[in-house]
Amino acid sequence: MDSGNRRPPARTPARITLHAVSLPGSSTRLIDQESWVQSTPPLLRAPRELVNDLHRVHRPQPGTAVLGVLAQDGRVVAGASFSSRVGHGDGWQFRNTILAQLRGIVPHDLRLARPVRTAVLMLCRRGSPEWTEADGAWMWALRDASSLHGVRCGAYVTLTDAGWHVLGEGRGGRRPNSGSWAEEAVQPVRSLNTLAPHGAIAPLRVLEAAPEQARAAVR
Repeated sequence: MDSGNRRPPARTPARITLHAVSLPGSSTRLIDQESWVQSTPPLLRAPRELVNDLHRVHRPQPGTAVLGVLAQDGRVVAGASFSSRVGHGDGWQFRNTILAQLRGIVPHDLRLARPVRTAVLMLCRRGSPEWTEADGAWMWALRDASSLHGVRCGAYVTLTDAGWHVLGEGRGGRRPNSGSWAEEAVQPVRSLNTLAPHGAIAPLRVLEAAPEQARAAVR
């Protein structure tokens, strides 16, 4: 037999194993409210003050997420606000967004034996203040990002037309709400009368003067 003319045996095609992945909109990367309560996130010492502080600094409007980092005594030591219209409802992409924000505002605590700081998330949105699948995806994202950054996973707060609501705790209030940013953005006219003492522009009084004085002012 002439082995030189023998064709090499046909190669067996490589076997490719496909792993199931979560597509955008999938419900696998979310936490329902019951599971969230069972995970026992630390209770906020003063939720109203926290919400007011975050709102005063970031002025969120619907479609905005506010991330806060708390010290052991509950004080806000760092924060960031960003668009919540990312990830198409996928908790994985939400997690990446939160993690990137955490890395930008505080160093990680992965070398510590136990976390000393806590991350909280406030989502300003329309609709009911009750839990939704989108909230569940953000909860999963907050928990996973906190673990990867070495901080404790804290509370999740919704800010809607009805007010603010700490999911899983039952605590909330009517103000601030999802529309408060617009009310606070427009200051009353009387606040514009406060001018610097040097270089201040005197108020116009031409319309209140006599006609001759008004014409002289125009000239």
